[in-house]
Amino acid sequence: MFLADFSPIKPDFGLFFWTTIIFGIFWFMMAKFAFKPIANALKAREDEIQNSLDEAKKAREEMANLNAENEKILAETREERSKILKEAKDTRDSIVNEAKETAKAEAKKIAASAKLEIESEKKAAIADIKNQVGTMALDIAEKVIKKELKGNTEQESFVNQLVGEIKLN
Repeated sequence: MFLADFSPIKPDFGLFFWTTIIFGIFWFMMAKFAFKPIANALKAREDEIQNSLDEAKKAREEMANLNAENEKILAETREERSKILKEAKDTRDSIVNEAKETAKAEAKKIAASAKLEIESEKKAAIADIKNQVGTMALDIAEKVIKKELKGNTEQESFVNQLVGEIKLN
């Protein structure tokens, strides 16, 4: 009986030999069909992780560069905006000052024109009044003289003398 002699603590040489051979074949099979693919898969996974880390590092560097570039562009844009606003303010002030000067000149011109027109109207009114007063004075004088000249020969001779002295233009 073969089983009666079996002890797990003290294995027999045949059992030890065949266990070692089977374990060697198993280990060879595992190395060929399991360990290599597992090792290759682990290596591929390691490479993939390393590539991902490298790409992440590149992406961080690119983001840092983009942020720096964005800050630079933003600063340039702010500076350009400041220049444009200053130019617009200067242009506005220039236009306002020019408009004020033009308005002042126009006001002076209008005032001078109004003064000349008033003066000319004043002279025309004075001349018209003088003419009317002269006409009225002549009418009054004519009526007074007609009344006084009726029948007085001395006055008639004086009027004839004055008429002779008047020079016609």
